[in-house]
Amino acid sequence: MLQVRQAIIVEGKYDKIKLASLVKAVILQTNGFGIFKDQELLELIRYYAKTTGILILTDSDRAGFRIRNFLRGAIPEGEIRNIYIPDVFGKEKRKVKPSAEGKLGVEGMEADILREAFRKAGVLTDEAPPGDPITKTDLYFAGFSGTPDCSDKRRAFQTALGLPANLSAGSLLDVLNTMMTREEFLEMTSQKEE
Repeated sequence: MLQVRQAIIVEGKYDKIKLASLVKAVILQTNGFGIFKDQELLELIRYYAKTTGILILTDSDRAGFRIRNFLRGAIPEGEIRNIYIPDVFGKEKRKVKPSAEGKLGVEGMEADILREAFRKAGVLTDEAPPGDPITKTDLYFAGFSGTPDCSDKRRAFQTALGLPANLSAGSLLDVLNTMMTREEFLEMTSQKEE
């Protein structure tokens, strides 16, 4: 069982049930968009952000990203880290039909995929990768920002890494700096150090 010090924020009760079998941590559910109006829960999440830090693990669909963005704006201080699950298309076992976007949510992910998502987010250790961080300039030279076809290149790269396809360049940068060193990124994108 994985153990993390941060509180984990998920969308619903089935996400919480799934994670509780894999992770020893405080797990709070937003009840979907219910978080937008639940001031008590929001205060609790703010408390955890300031004390232990929080990990946001929502589905990789539009709704999940909307909840992530809301929480980012609603929590003025503290540690917030994101854990992303890859875009996996299918239908959860308990549901009659797939979601609107056809993607599996947290509850539908295999345990190994969830463990890997935690590892990629760098939350299983408090150590930062050694060396210089990956920068916005590195993303630009890799063709992942500031060019006409950067979204397509970034999407393909994210998919190859098992990340959701619709991450922004800024979110990708945050994730990459927990997953790999700058040297590994430059090698992976065929950029040479000068």
